[in-house]
This record gives sequence, structure tokens and C-alpha cells, in this order.
Amino acid sequence: MSERRSAGLDVVVNGAHHRLEIDADTSLLDVLRDTLKLKGTRFGCGENQCGACFVLVDGFPVASCDTPMWAVDKKTVTTVEGLGGPDLPHPLQQAFLDEQAAQCGYCTSGMLISAAGLLRRCPQPTESEVRNALDRNLCRCGSHNRIVRAVLRAADGGEGR
Repeated sequence: MSERRSAGLDVVVNGAHHRLEIDADTSLLDVLRDTLKLKGTRFGCGENQCGACFVLVDGFPVASCDTPMWAVDKKTVTTVEGLGGPDLPHPLQQAFLDEQAAQCGYCTSGMLISAAGLLRRCPQPTESEVRNALDRNLCRCGSHNRIVRAVLRAADGGEGR
């Protein structure tokens, strides 16, 4: 039987510093949803298979469901809430609205995060690069084509291609 290890961990989430005294093996997803009350990041499969829980860690998409808190100590985490909001949406969020890219919306936060990670490293991706970047994100509604169009629209400054 393993002993739980409590630790003081430092993490910046959506620009705000947090010092957390928690079990270092607690999942990042649990801390985001239960401790920090950021509900935009979804629990999907719990096994890094669906993409619903993706967040950016130091700018790169990771599955928060299987990322222990010790792995994000002294790192920066961005959730979908950190991309933008109703008054000032991120260009990706606006493009998703413009393209009507969400149906049920369950996968949307993970899709936005994966797309943000892509545009960070490749500001003008091809359709193939977008599809590849979103490959780990599952959408049961079948909105993939609209989602791809939305990412390309955001990359093109909101004009679409």
C-alpha cells in the first residue's frame, strides 16, 4: 500500500498563482474542477483517450485527467476559461461560434485547447495539420468538419479560407 504524499505545490492557472497543499498525485483535472472550481475542462474517459480534459501546460496540450499535480509544479496551466470569455472571446472561440462548430459542446473545450496549442506553434496551419492536431480529440456529434473550418478561420484572422 503506497503512502499518499502531501505537498505544497505552486502553479499558475489562467494567470493566477496558486499555492496548493494537496496530495501531489491528485490529478490536475480534479484540482481544476473541484479545488479551483474551473468547470470548463471536462472529465471524459479518465484515461487520456478522448481529449475532453485537455489544458495547456506551458503552452502544450496535455490530458489533465492523468496528469498528477507534481508534474505541473512551477508550471503555467491554461484552461478554456483562460483563453477568453463572453466579453472578449479568443479568436478560436469566436471562430467556433461563427462556424457553429459545437453541437452538444462536451468536446469543445478540449478542441479549443488543442487548436490553441497548434496555432501557438504553427500560426498558419494547413487543413491536414489541423486534422492531425485534433486527432486525439473525440467528438461524438460529428462536428469535426465545422471544427476544422473554425480553426482555419481563426488562423486566417477570422475571415475563413
